[in-house]
Amino acid sequence: MATSAPALDLREEILDLKKRRNAIILAHNYQIKEIQDVADYVGDSLGLSYKARDTEASVIAFCGVHFMAETAKIVNPGKTVVLPDKDAGCSLEQSCPADRLEKFLQDNADRNYYVIAYINCSAGVKALSDVICTSGNAVRIVQKAPADRNILFVPDENLGNWVEQQTGRKMDMWRGACYVHVEFTRESISRIKAEHPEAKVVAHPECTVAVRLLADEVCSTEKMVHYCQENPAKSFIVVTESGMLHRLRRECPDKIFIPGPTDQCACADCRYMKMNTLAKLRDCLDRLSPALEMDEDLRRRAEAPILRMLEWSR
Repeated sequence: MATSAPALDLREEILDLKKRRNAIILAHNYQIKEIQDVADYVGDSLGLSYKARDTEASVIAFCGVHFMAETAKIVNPGKTVVLPDKDAGCSLEQSCPADRLEKFLQDNADRNYYVIAYINCSAGVKALSDVICTSGNAVRIVQKAPADRNILFVPDENLGNWVEQQTGRKMDMWRGACYVHVEFTRESISRIKAEHPEAKVVAHPECTVAVRLLADEVCSTEKMVHYCQENPAKSFIVVTESGMLHRLRRECPDKIFIPGPTDQCACADCRYMKMNTLAKLRDCLDRLSPALEMDEDLRRRAEAPILRMLEWSR
C-alpha cells in the first residue's frame, strides 16, 4: 500500500527537524510501522538503553512509553529527552508503585532481599533496586546475583517465573503483569496453531506459562528476530505485541509472520505504545516538549542498577 501524502509530508518534516535539532530518534519494536520506518534505531529495551547512553546527539526523541524515555534520561542526563506523548504509560510500571515497594522492603527487612527489577518500572522503583534486567538479559542477570541473598523479582511475575525455570534460582515474585501479554490464552494460541500447523510459535516471556508451553521458542523481541532469521521454517506465529510484526517482516522479507490472536481479537495492540503518532513525534521535535525532567538524587540512585545491568550484559 502506498504511503499517503500527509504521512510523507510528516516524514519530511520529522527528518528536517531531526537534522536541525541534532536529534536521534529511538523507537521500540512495538511502535507503529510509520515511526519504526523513520527511526534511527528500532529495538528492545536493552538495545535502546545502550543507544541512549552512547549517543552523541543533542536530543533523544524516544518513541516508546514513559519509563523508556525516563531510562534514557537516567543514563544520559546531559541530553534533552523528549517523547511524543507523555501519557504513554505501562501496566507493569503501574503495578509496582515505588512507595508500595519501599514499604514491602521495610516490612520484610529480615529477608535481606536482592531486588532485581524488570526495566518496565519507574525511576523510583529502579532507585530501590540492586540491578535492572530486560527480557533479553534476565537469565544472565539472575545468574550473576549474589548466591547468599534472597531475590525479589519485580514487577513481572510471568517473566520472573520463566527466568526461575531457566536458572533454577528460587525468587519471590511481585504480582504484576503486562496487560497485553496476558490476553493471549492457551485456547487462542491452540486455535491459531491448528490453522497453521507448519508454523513455529515464538512467544515473549511476559506471556503466561500456559501460552509459553505451546511455544517453540520463548525469548525477547530482539531474540525473536535472530530466531526467525536462523530457523529454516517459512512461517511463524508471533505471540507478542503487534508492532513486532513490522520489524520481523522488514528484516525477514522471505518469511510469513502470523500475529498471535487473543480470545477477543486477531492481534494484540498495546494502547500505550499506540498513543505515539508521526504528528506527535513531529511536534515533540519542534517544541522540544514534552521533555523529561528528573531530580538529580533520584536519577543517580536509579542510574546505579541500570549501569550494573549494562556492565553485566556485555
